Amino acid sequence: MDYRSVGYWFDSIAEAEDGFRPRPALAGDETVDVAIVGAGLTGLWTAYYLQELDPGLRILLLEREVAGFGASGRNGGWCSALFPWSASALAARYGRDAAVAQRQAMVDTVDEVGRVAAAEGIDCDYVRGGTVTFARDRVQLAAAQAEFAESEEFGVDRVSLAGTETVRARYGVPDAVAATLTPACARVHPAKLVRGLARAVERRGATIAEGTEVLGWQDGVVRVRTGGVERTVSAGTVVNATEGYGSQLPQVGRRILPLYSLMIATEPLSDAVWDRIGIEHGQTFADFRHLIVYGQRTADNRIAFGGRGARYHLGSAIHTSYDRSPRVRDHLVRTLGELFPAVAGVRITHHWGGPLGVPRDWHAAVGLDRDAREAWAGGYVGDGLSTTNLAGRTLADLIAHRSTGLTALPWVGHRSPRWEPEPLRFLGANAGLVAMEGADLEERATGRRSVIARAMAPLTGH
Repeated sequence: MDYRSVGYWFDSIAEAEDGFRPRPALAGDETVDVAIVGAGLTGLWTAYYLQELDPGLRILLLEREVAGFGASGRNGGWCSALFPWSASALAARYGRDAAVAQRQAMVDTVDEVGRVAAAEGIDCDYVRGGTVTFARDRVQLAAAQAEFAESEEFGVDRVSLAGTETVRARYGVPDAVAATLTPACARVHPAKLVRGLARAVERRGATIAEGTEVLGWQDGVVRVRTGGVERTVSAGTVVNATEGYGSQLPQVGRRILPLYSLMIATEPLSDAVWDRIGIEHGQTFADFRHLIVYGQRTADNRIAFGGRGARYHLGSAIHTSYDRSPRVRDHLVRTLGELFPAVAGVRITHHWGGPLGVPRDWHAAVGLDRDAREAWAGGYVGDGLSTTNLAGRTLADLIAHRSTGLTALPWVGHRSPRWEPEPLRFLGANAGLVAMEGADLEERATGRRSVIARAMAPLTGH
């Protein structure tokens, strides 16, 4: 396939990547110490930190397409401290100390990604400029104030709250009444990061077999298919690093729901337009609506802007035809213009998307079943660009029998309940999307927090 079609990120580096010429597929049966299913950020970070602990390990990454083909090369480029469950929700379940530890680990991860990128010579446009999240009405203002209060309570995220006069003087969002500024976030080019990390683990001795489809695994034996021929890989540990793209594997099934998030990229904008918008290099941005949107200023002065709203497909189906939706594209263009009127009418050069992984309780997790010789990480719900790094470091410690502060974090060993069978899964997932859209409409109409949103909050870790 033409991997330029994966989206703007892949398209922008296609020449430097030699058109993403695939690495050799698995040529025969193999025996390794660690077999990693998926050569995205979870798998690559796991390999990287295992190599740090034991350079002699035989590590094989198995990838059906090319490294970074999935969510790792398609996302919004937020290297953030976001975690699917809020600090308050974590504290309610695990206690305050555990919640603080998880939050601190996420904040530290933002800097760790930048450290490794610099150390390995990965030019991924990493700039730690923080996130500005706009409150655009009274209900969103209450959400901003609650986020600030939670930051003050737990003392980790250092969120600041800017008022109407400050926000309107600095940013081109005419209806903004406030904004939170969260320092722990960096703008990155995700495809440059994941492709650079793939080369780094290869330099250290790992093998990446592309064009190699994993059919399943059990008791450390992975079945794969290449060129119509089935082969086996025997491993001391098998790492499931597939996230949403693993939904059709028998070992994943109803554990993950693949929910599509779509993006657009504008043409490069002039300095005059950026002066009116107010977003600086390194900053990411969003607002406090329920149907999530997210954006960044790219290194070449585009806006890369995305959001939810694409429907879930029956049977957790994944297909390239789902990567684009004219309805969602129009919604994103309209929403971006409403947020920043200065960009109204600019040319949209790219539209793409892909599925992210959603567990039933929206709780990301990492773990190891030593008896089954299986490790896993995922359920990031769109917060995976940096969380994958924390997952990789944690998996490396678990596989290496190390008891560390990372292996004691509350997300370690968590098992989410399974999603309902079809058609209940289809009906429930799409009803949830409609509910979030309805919650935004309800709040704009009433000026009060949505009844729908309050009902949904316990289901999403908030």
